[in-house]
Amino acid sequence: MRPNSRLGLLAPLSCVLILCAVPAIAANPLAALSNQDASNGLKAALDAGSAAAVAKLGVENGFLNNDKVKIKLPGVLEQAKPLLKMTGRGQQLDDLVVSMNRAAESAIPMAKPLLIDAVKSMSVTDAKNILSGGDTSVTDFFRQKTAAPLAVKFLPIVKSVTDKSGLSSKYNSTMSQIGKTGLVPQQQSTVEGYVTDRALDGLYLMIGEEEKAIRRDPLSYGSKIIGKVFGSLK
Repeated sequence: MRPNSRLGLLAPLSCVLILCAVPAIAANPLAALSNQDASNGLKAALDAGSAAAVAKLGVENGFLNNDKVKIKLPGVLEQAKPLLKMTGRGQQLDDLVVSMNRAAESAIPMAKPLLIDAVKSMSVTDAKNILSGGDTSVTDFFRQKTAAPLAVKFLPIVKSVTDKSGLSSKYNSTMSQIGKTGLVPQQQSTVEGYVTDRALDGLYLMIGEEEKAIRRDPLSYGSKIIGKVFGSLK
């Protein structure tokens, strides 16, 4: 076989190898990112998303006027609402709803330092796992790292606000008795426990909203590193 004919056979083979490599790169867009870029981009996005969520919720009416996170009456109290209204406690119920949402709004700013610490503690492996995860992988990361300590921080703040409601203390007194029977979920056994639980749910839900927005349009956040990292996932 002449030399030129061998080259002719090798040429198609080299093309096949190159074409096979393209899908591999496309299947793993993070492969083109350095560990440093992946980590920096994600940390910038986490800082931006968590700060935006806290800013939206930790203000007056941040919970009360947001149907996605507004805290409604605990289940058993909601069921008893018609009867309580008939006994003239309708206004108390309305006041309790306002009180619960105000309590959550007061507690949320306490989340910022812990969210920042969670970002600082993130490893390079965490970063790439989060980036290649689903649309709520950031939210799941924050919940895992901060839910327990935030509950401890939120509870006394929430209690100081909800204690001002007369119906709150009556609810707690009644639930302490019913709770012994196991008919009421633990998180609903006190108003402050219930509100703390709902406040955390609201916080992570809003962080999730910010995460989806970043993944959807990373360039709109005005950060080159966020645009580079999340843009590579599109």
